[in-house]
Amino acid sequence: MAKSYHQYCAIAHALDLVGERWSLLIVRELLDRGALRYSDLHSRLDGCGTNILAARLRNLEQGGVIRKRELPPPAASSVYELTEYGRDLRPVMHQLAHWGARSLGPPTSEAELRPGWLAGALRMTVLPTSARLHLRFRIGDEVASLVGDSVVDGALDDPDAVITGDAAGFYALVVERDLEGVTIDGSEEAVREVLTTLPEPAPAVN
Repeated sequence: MAKSYHQYCAIAHALDLVGERWSLLIVRELLDRGALRYSDLHSRLDGCGTNILAARLRNLEQGGVIRKRELPPPAASSVYELTEYGRDLRPVMHQLAHWGARSLGPPTSEAELRPGWLAGALRMTVLPTSARLHLRFRIGDEVASLVGDSVVDGALDDPDAVITGDAAGFYALVVERDLEGVTIDGSEEAVREVLTTLPEPAPAVN
């Protein structure tokens, strides 16, 4: 079992559950991709040793954050997925992503962005909305679509607006609500409506 702070404090207890290195990144991957096999998680978490990953998965399972489920034949393998309690971390991860972005800053030309990063970034930075707005993002070589409370890789038909730009422009859009770094083809009002679901822009941390 993971080490504990041994404090009767909700924050300390939360850190007991998800505060160890790699734990929240496991949660990030399961929020982004849904149920994943151990090998899938290991391949997506560069630098996480197999012994560390196994220990973190065991601790998260013991804490009720994730569960292990056996797939029926012909798959005949097991996957890890978030419990309902674990999925409740989504708004926490949303706030944490925006908080971290303030000091992370926009990506540079040297930043390594793995394939599929755009859909993952949208899932982490944009909370589900009841509005059935459909936005298509073309950021560099990446394409992803936001439709109401869902994010999908690739393009869907009949978007309210198409947002085109580079990674730095996308950062300015979702972190600073700055539309100047992207091109909008379609309803700018729809884009602004989605931006209202994001945290208020805050000064960058120097």
